[in-house]
Amino acid sequence: MGSKAKDEELYQEMCRVVGKVVLEMRDLGQEPKHIVIAGVLRASLANKNIKRSGITEEAMSAVIDALTRKGQ
Repeated sequence: MGSKAKDEELYQEMCRVVGKVVLEMRDLGQEPKHIVIAGVLRASLANKNIKRSGITEEAMSAVIDALTRKGQ
C-alpha cells in the first residue's frame, strides 16, 4: 500500500467492517466463525446496489483474504 496513514486507515476500516458483521451475527444468534464472516462479507461485496467508499471495499476484500488464508 505504501504510506503509514493509508495503512492505518485501511486497518481501522477493516476493524470496523469485521466488528459490524460480528455484532450483527450475534444479534441473529449465529456464532461468528472466521469462514462465516468471510462469506457474509463476500456476499455483501457482491451486492453492487450498495454504495461503498473505495476504502470500505478495499477493507472488505482484505478481511476476506485474511480470514480465508487463516482457514487453510
